[in-house]
Amino acid sequence: MIEQIAKIDKALDELLVGLGQMVLRLSSPQVTHTFEEREALARSVNQFSTCAARSNDPRVLKLAEELQETLKPRLRLVASR
Repeated sequence: MIEQIAKIDKALDELLVGLGQMVLRLSSPQVTHTFEEREALARSVNQFSTCAARSNDPRVLKLAEELQETLKPRLRLVASR
């Protein structure tokens, strides 16, 4: 029974890694342009983070951290004259 639970846990971690990588690709400014797309990205990141919080896989936890960073406002340098 414990072995089966461990296999399921590992499979879920693998799925989360794949999902996290997809969401990370979608977080690119070249892909996510509009307000609606940014809102959808924020929902995806939050849902991923909720699932990742129960994982012990360092890859999943790192992806969750990287994805949270994508939600922070992007700063632009503006040159003044």
